[in-house]
Amino acid sequence: MAHKAFLEGGPADLPDRVVPIETPGQDLKIPHLGGYEHFRETPRREDTAEGTLRVYEWWERTEIAE
Repeated sequence: MAHKAFLEGGPADLPDRVVPIETPGQDLKIPHLGGYEHFRETPRREDTAEGTLRVYEWWERTEIAE
């Protein structure tokens, strides 16, 4: 079964708020506009069209080194 997460916070222009995750509980690093948006799991859940998903909250952005 594929795991998915609901992303909360971060840039308003992220293309997807529901994303696949490999290992629940690990931080997520989402590539976005020349950098990465970092999200951490919370204890909350969100009801979505794809079911009730774990909520991952944005906590920082890092730039991609050139």
